[in-house]
Amino acid sequence: MDPSPHGTITRWLHAWRSAPSTRVALRYWLEYAALRTWSLVIAWFPVRTNLFTARVLGNVWWRLMKRHRERAMANLRPALGDQYSETALRRIAQRSFEHFAQLYLVELMLTPRLITQWSWSRHVELGELSEAIRILLDRSGALMITPHFGNYELLGYTMCRLGLPVTAIMRPPDNPLLDAMLVESRKAGGLELLNKKGATARAGRIIADGGALAFIGDQDAGRKCVFADFFGRPAAWYKSIALLAMRHEIPIIVGAAARTRTGYHYRIELERIIRPNEWSACEDPMQWITEAFAAALEAAIRRHPEQYLWMHKRWKTQPKPARGISARSEPRP
Repeated sequence: MDPSPHGTITRWLHAWRSAPSTRVALRYWLEYAALRTWSLVIAWFPVRTNLFTARVLGNVWWRLMKRHRERAMANLRPALGDQYSETALRRIAQRSFEHFAQLYLVELMLTPRLITQWSWSRHVELGELSEAIRILLDRSGALMITPHFGNYELLGYTMCRLGLPVTAIMRPPDNPLLDAMLVESRKAGGLELLNKKGATARAGRIIADGGALAFIGDQDAGRKCVFADFFGRPAAWYKSIALLAMRHEIPIIVGAAARTRTGYHYRIELERIIRPNEWSACEDPMQWITEAFAAALEAAIRRHPEQYLWMHKRWKTQPKPARGISARSEPRP
């Protein structure tokens, strides 16, 4: 990515030409200018101060954005209502807003600078990852999955800093200026990226070369999906994860990075490794694999529910009533 003024001007021109209207192009520029200004401002302050400010803004987000607040509560009640009171659920939701304000406004921009070969251990604690690291060092290919939970980008950065071959699948923002800025910062931090659009062909080559592909695996997949339960309700999951694992006969590593205390401090934990021999005898391996990693992602979230993105439309796509959906069963080896 070209960081020079000429490169920036080129991206501006591209954004202008690719925008469907002058109004949208102007919005692209304003969003880009706002993000650039914010990144310059927070660079002047300690990380702890920035995180405190972002947490306050998260509280403002919670109070002002009624639509997001109601969606978070609508997702939480059926998911955790049997374990927590209404007051406790509201507290979980509010803390989720605070957490993601810290993540989006501060951590995602500062992570490439903070997680280096020499400084990563100040902010990241490694759990029992020996089995997962052994798979990555073996360079036979693997898939890594995490949810919209904790600091989901921190896993890829940390693995790269440990010298492990990880490529993250990303969905680019609609604004091409923001896309260029984010890609530039992530590559500067050592993280390889693969655009979600048209990723199928390159994904196979990366795996064949012994690399690992990292997914944020809990987005709503729309109608072309596999349905599997997530917190007791059917959720739409992408087929691509199971298909890649089946086609290349590679393991799926499920893990997450959870905030452990106030400030920029996380612990990376391995939740489960799903191996090819587990699904080889299944009648429907795609369904089994999806149910297995969905259950592992859910288990990680249940330990720190306040760090999950409850305000996103995770259960938007549901099975058609005429088809129905079978009751969830525990994945069988």
